[in-house]
Order: sequence, then structure tokens, then C-alpha cells
Amino acid sequence: MQNPMLTKSLDAEGTLVPYRLLTFGTGDHQVALASAVANAPAGVTGALVGEDGQRVDVYKVGIVEVEYGGNVTAGQPLTTDANGKAVAASPAAGVNNRIWGEAVVSGVDGDIGSIHLSFSTLQG
Repeated sequence: MQNPMLTKSLDAEGTLVPYRLLTFGTGDHQVALASAVANAPAGVTGALVGEDGQRVDVYKVGIVEVEYGGNVTAGQPLTTDANGKAVAASPAAGVNNRIWGEAVVSGVDGDIGSIHLSFSTLQG
């Protein structure tokens, strides 16, 4: 189930993978694959992505598909793993998890599930 409400065309920094979480790149109008829970959320890639420097569609608002990187339960807040996959966020002392949104459906590692994009921070 997908219902993106806002899509922006931005430049890929590096090779992007379908259905992954993105953070801001080093330059204006660039996005890169998210790789750490502290990365600032920029959006989610769709099915069509590109190589370094190519324009890509980035979902910014709505319900979109994302690849899970572990066990996810519907309603859980989601953050990124080292590969831009969505994983359940869990508070840890001194760690601020940047949140891309909440899981719409449950799933396991490798599943393409749905996420309601709503960027925030889970304070640790």
C-alpha cells in the first residue's frame, strides 16, 4: 500500500537502492543512503533510482514502501540501519534515534513494508 503525497526530484550522492531511507548529502539538493541512527531524515527512495549525480525521486510525505532490516511491528517508530533499511527504533542512553516514521504493516528483514513518513527524534 503506497500513497506518497509529496515527491521531490533531487541529486543522488553515490548509488541509491530502491525502497531505502535517505539522509541529506554533502551538497545542496543531494541525498545519500542513510547509514546511522543519527542521520537527518531526507526521505525514501522509490522503485526507480540512479547512480551518483543522477536525479532521483524522493518521497517526503505520505505512506510509502520501504525495505525492512529486521523484525518490525505495525505502529513501531522506525529508524535506519547501516544500509538504509528501516528498523525498529529503541531508546538507548545518550543516543538520539532520528525517526523516519511509523510502520504501517509488520514484517521481517528483507520485506518491503509500508511506512507513514513523519520525521522526528527519539531521545535517548
